[in-house]
Amino acid sequence: MLPLHVGLQKPHKGCLANSIADFLMLPELLASFGHLGYDVVEMVLADQDGWDRYEAAKWLTMRRWLEANPDDEFAKDVRAKLTSEPERYAAYTREYLGWGVFALMPR
Repeated sequence: MLPLHVGLQKPHKGCLANSIADFLMLPELLASFGHLGYDVVEMVLADQDGWDRYEAAKWLTMRRWLEANPDDEFAKDVRAKLTSEPERYAAYTREYLGWGVFALMPR
């Protein structure tokens, strides 16, 4: 079995991060808010189904934008992103990242 940091090298690149050090596990993320002088007063975390719906809505938005703006100077870039994102999301982001909103208050 590979050490955790070796096994995460490819997924972190697929998640568009520079290194695995760019990520914190939820307990460490919550602690980091405290180190910055904030109390966490609310937290909403998406489950995997919610995360899927959030990502898929972005793809639909890109598709609709392409249909409405086929000659826009950004159309080629949007098309490339729409072509690559569903596979990248399924291969990397879905299993390795979560999504959450945190309300913080200064201490």
